[in-house]
Amino acid sequence: MRAKISARCRPNRHGTAPAAAPESLPAPAFTAPTSGPITAGELEFARRNHSAPLETLRWPLTPPGVHYLVVHFDVPQIDPESWRLRVGGAVEHPLELSLSDLRRRPRRTVPVTLECAGNGRASLDPRPVSMPWDTGGFGTAEWTGTPLAPILHEAGIPPEAVDVLFTGADRGIQGGLEQDYARSLAVAEAMEDTLLLAYEMDGRPQTTPGSPSRACVSGR
Repeated sequence: MRAKISARCRPNRHGTAPAAAPESLPAPAFTAPTSGPITAGELEFARRNHSAPLETLRWPLTPPGVHYLVVHFDVPQIDPESWRLRVGGAVEHPLELSLSDLRRRPRRTVPVTLECAGNGRASLDPRPVSMPWDTGGFGTAEWTGTPLAPILHEAGIPPEAVDVLFTGADRGIQGGLEQDYARSLAVAEAMEDTLLLAYEMDGRPQTTPGSPSRACVSGR
């Protein structure tokens, strides 16, 4: 199982792949906004995901197991030993890195508060049909990993590259097409020293299904 980071030479796009439903979710998900009752698709999203209780804001770090969780596509089954991160696209020196390779690089730990962009969605009128977040899409953790910038420098990104695409191992169906879950950042943002390829959360290896390493982007 592989995740990918690709430099691209084309107009910059942020958020290249909206959160999408697995094929098993009911068809009404991601239809036109509605003022009606919660749909079957939204209820299925609510069963797959969970929010953080507001009272956990009293703690500097969100307690383990309470940090909000969003599952966009089908959860992949990943063996951390065989997992690889590929850095390719418009780069001079494509790289393939194991989890052990990332752990041998300089490490950094940063406290980061994450908030889902969909917080408050359930109160909108008309309401976008998606995960029916109210206020619980948040969580603060200490993420440990290695900065991405030195890896991108090592791969060699040409001046004409305009964005860096992060592609996860999770796949699903959106718009009738099977596709990977992905997000992009402008090259300048991806080069900031605050962006980590995180492999630990609160001092422990990541156990949340999906990937043994995640791009942790703070300040966005």
